[in-house]
Amino acid sequence: MSFRCKISDKRVIERPVLLAPPASTHKYARGSAIVFSGPPLRTGASRLSAQAALTVGAGLVTIVGEYEALKEHAAQVTAIMLREVDPDLAIIDDRVRSALLGPGAGISTRTKEAVLRLLQKGVPLVLDADALTSFELQPSEIFSALHDQVVLTPHEGEFARLFPVIDLADRFTAARLAAELSGAVVLLKGAETIVAAPDGRLAVNTHAAPWLASAGSGDVLAGLVCGLLAQGSSAFEAACIAAWLHGDIGIRGGPGLTADAMPGLIPLVLAACLDKG
Repeated sequence: MSFRCKISDKRVIERPVLLAPPASTHKYARGSAIVFSGPPLRTGASRLSAQAALTVGAGLVTIVGEYEALKEHAAQVTAIMLREVDPDLAIIDDRVRSALLGPGAGISTRTKEAVLRLLQKGVPLVLDADALTSFELQPSEIFSALHDQVVLTPHEGEFARLFPVIDLADRFTAARLAAELSGAVVLLKGAETIVAAPDGRLAVNTHAAPWLASAGSGDVLAGLVCGLLAQGSSAFEAACIAAWLHGDIGIRGGPGLTADAMPGLIPLVLAACLDKG
């Protein structure tokens, strides 16, 4: 599948258009994505991300982690592949089109080292949650390694820890400055999610609902971005489209929506975006 990203002249993200893949497509043509697991007893966040990446259209999604963590995943998933992690990240081969690290990873030197090794691979990448906060004391370490096919997905607390010199009073300016400083696409989560690219492009998603304010919702959003990157969307487009889709999930889910129910709503959201022409 592929999407056309639609942004109004007021920089508001509009309903994306989904183009169906040709009948001749196969799973690797649709894109392979890697989601890095958290340690044992902290695996749920990465599982939510992986399910979102798969459901939004990535042809193959693999959760990579330590053996004990994979045993937890094996009791929960069927369509998602599982692979034990290796220090050299040999799992990142020519078929892998995107990766995600951060949900449930833990704030640690180990997470920092994993991020830096992954950035050296040059694969389109989503960095979320603990992958961002692990650089709180020395953000320049990650900024020097980032590139424009990386999407950072902080909420305001994580943003303040990674970009302490940027005032969040004006969220539009803050997101733009963060993208310029880091060299990556910044998706600043909130009631109005703002997406900023290093080249100055800026967009806002107002299509959302308060029911998204629930634990794990951000992990689903990160997975949506990862799944869209796997299908060939640019970092800025993937972040914009994911923000709109995520908001639509919240609107459709309504009161009582929980993160584990969100992937089940993705097919309905995609069907509403399908190009009928």
